[in-house]
Amino acid sequence: MTTAVPVPRPPDRSAARTLFRHPRPLGGDTARQLGPAAFSLSTMILNNRGDNPQHVAVGRKPDWIRSRAPAGPAYKRLRETIAEHRLHTVCQEASCPNIGECWSRGTATIMILGDTCTRSCGFCNVRTGRPLPADPDEPARVAESVALMGLKHIVITCVDRDDLADGGAAIWAETIRRVHATSPGTSVEALVGDFKGEREALQIVIESRPEILAHNLETVRRMHPAVRPQAAYERSLNVLRWIKQGGLVAKTGLMVGIGERDDEILDLMDDVRTSADTDILTIGQYLRPTRNHLPIDRWVTPDQFDRYRTDGLSRGFSVVESGPLVRSSYHAEEQAERFRQIIC
Repeated sequence: MTTAVPVPRPPDRSAARTLFRHPRPLGGDTARQLGPAAFSLSTMILNNRGDNPQHVAVGRKPDWIRSRAPAGPAYKRLRETIAEHRLHTVCQEASCPNIGECWSRGTATIMILGDTCTRSCGFCNVRTGRPLPADPDEPARVAESVALMGLKHIVITCVDRDDLADGGAAIWAETIRRVHATSPGTSVEALVGDFKGEREALQIVIESRPEILAHNLETVRRMHPAVRPQAAYERSLNVLRWIKQGGLVAKTGLMVGIGERDDEILDLMDDVRTSADTDILTIGQYLRPTRNHLPIDRWVTPDQFDRYRTDGLSRGFSVVESGPLVRSSYHAEEQAERFRQIIC
């Protein structure tokens, strides 16, 4: 009788890439989260520690989830400009499905304050860990690249920098001021974090007067402990309220298909309008970046996204961008133009 010899498994390169970008467990360090659980994640936990990371199989995408492959001379020119000025983009770092379409149109979302985030949200593909010191020359490089692009509207976002006393607010403000100075015909949309709820830090950004100041809630109240463990729903509502009180256009975005219910989405709309009087809302399908991120709970249909748009507009949002591939910065220049037409 012969004994079967086990065949060694080949190394999982996708797991190695995930571990490189996310050395900490995604969704935060649950060992430090005290108190009773809001809901059970026993069937969803993904372990990226040790020799055998646990993965969940990625299901087939529906036919309406289709994105354009990166190509064309405009895409190449923009990629070269970004590389020349040593810039980071959320398009690349977060594996955005719209990178081909947006870059081919000459638009990109620049990411400042480095490429390493101090938080570890379970949906996000931006690298996590201990970031390098902030670069004081970054605002000048960003302003120069924006001037070369010659855009009417630019979106700038950032990683969370909880390691900095002001959360990066000073770099934010200097970047916005320099872009305004070098590109006076370009409107600036800034997508910021929550600055750990420090209103003084946010006020530094508000005083630089971006044309739109955005902060994403990302998900409904119930899902925050799993999706944004180092953030808080009420804290984000405060950020949006302070933006509006500062006299700026306020914008927020959320993902669907990550475990929420439709009635909770309507509750979120009510909260954002009642508490913060926010102007612009974006809603898009959650797409899991890797097998080691939070699983997709459902594929939301285009018809349902149309209903979200109708529900949002009926609640008083001036602009609602809702669709399977919508992201906060997707068609941002058109959202800004629609908002200007509404208020003029």
